[in-house]
Amino acid sequence: MRETKLSAHDIILPLFVSEKVERRRAITSLPGVFQLSVNEAVEEARHASELGLQALLLFGIPAAKDDRASAAFAEDGIVQQAVRAIKQRCPDLVVITDVCLCEYTSHGHCGVTKLDGEHFHVLNDETVELLAKTAISHATAGADLVAPSDMMDGRVGAIRQALDEHGFEETGIMSYAAKFASAFYGPFREAAESPPQYGDRQSYQMDSANAAEALREAALDVEEGADILMVKPALPYLDILWRVRKRFGKPTAVYHVSGEFAMVKAGAANGCFEERAAVLEIMTSLKRAGADLIVTYWAKELAQWTQE
Repeated sequence: MRETKLSAHDIILPLFVSEKVERRRAITSLPGVFQLSVNEAVEEARHASELGLQALLLFGIPAAKDDRASAAFAEDGIVQQAVRAIKQRCPDLVVITDVCLCEYTSHGHCGVTKLDGEHFHVLNDETVELLAKTAISHATAGADLVAPSDMMDGRVGAIRQALDEHGFEETGIMSYAAKFASAFYGPFREAAESPPQYGDRQSYQMDSANAAEALREAALDVEEGADILMVKPALPYLDILWRVRKRFGKPTAVYHVSGEFAMVKAGAANGCFEERAAVLEIMTSLKRAGADLIVTYWAKELAQWTQE
């Protein structure tokens, strides 16, 4: 009589690929998660496919950063290398790439910035231009979908237009439509080596109190050509997930983020609850709230648990 069911087809595996490592490097705040070399990312992709997972989401860590995020759209950038290698080894695996600048900028912000005394501004239009270049470079390497996570205005439309003009009409866009300024991103910033060097991201990520704004942001992304809508984080925003899925009826994803993962890991390590039972309950709640797709660091474990 169970109404909501999880399967490996619902799950997306996030991977961190780094130019700085030859062997996997543990991420201390994310137990069991690693920065990987390209070769190790290929092996992780192969293993994920064997477990029944159908998609992964790639994040890149370059060897060098600058204020224009030039490594983000370099032909031989780390994500571009990883996409080509994974698609060669696992051609049927859906490869999604994160399109943002924070991992590639020396200042750690998601866009081009301008300092004004003690204050800074994110230059929206200049950032969108670089995001479109990044998306094209990922599609050229073989990405099946690009996932803009920056929350700049107009970036979905610009990316869609750029992809179409370069012959990538079939490359999809999974938009971070409602990405909130959250306390739960801390471990990710260690993993992606992307903490802001000044200020914070509240000027372009969403206020956690705003639901109507989330629907407006999602509506704009739908109008601009998004194929999948993403809500991030997960558990504090189940109401947003439900509203987005109900309002737009489009494939809807949710990102169970690093802080949520670390919190459950810590609780389980301290004997507060059994990890597997807690994770299955959480993921079922996300599916019940409207998620067609769930990005989670438990992807490989869930592929096995749901089959069992």
